Amino acid sequence: MEITNKTGRRKTAIARVYVQPGKGTITVNERELTDYFKSEIHQTTVMQALDLLKVADQYDVNVNVEGGGIKGQAEAIRLGITRALVDINGENKPALKKEGLTTRDSRMVERKKYGKRKARKRFQFSKR
Repeated sequence: MEITNKTGRRKTAIARVYVQPGKGTITVNERELTDYFKSEIHQTTVMQALDLLKVADQYDVNVNVEGGGIKGQAEAIRLGITRALVDINGENKPALKKEGLTTRDSRMVERKKYGKRKARKRFQFSKR
């Protein structure tokens, strides 16, 4: 009974994912997947790698996620699950890579600069 743990990140969300052989239960922060993610879209995002390989009923997934928003957390969990599945069986990588699931999305919010209203927006210029 080998437990594989990997980390997934997206924006400011960090997910620690633990995958082990089981019946297919997914627990997020000690709550059921459907209880934690109310939206069907976010549930589908989390399940995407498992559904693609058709192994959703073969592994139990336990996740600790913090930071960011709901969408960022869902995508961080997806990356963590993908990395764990590649670690379990390297033959899974080409199929997951083709769907773009192995790449970490590094886009983050740009920081606010001094002398500006937001990151790039300027205060209104007045000639007189």
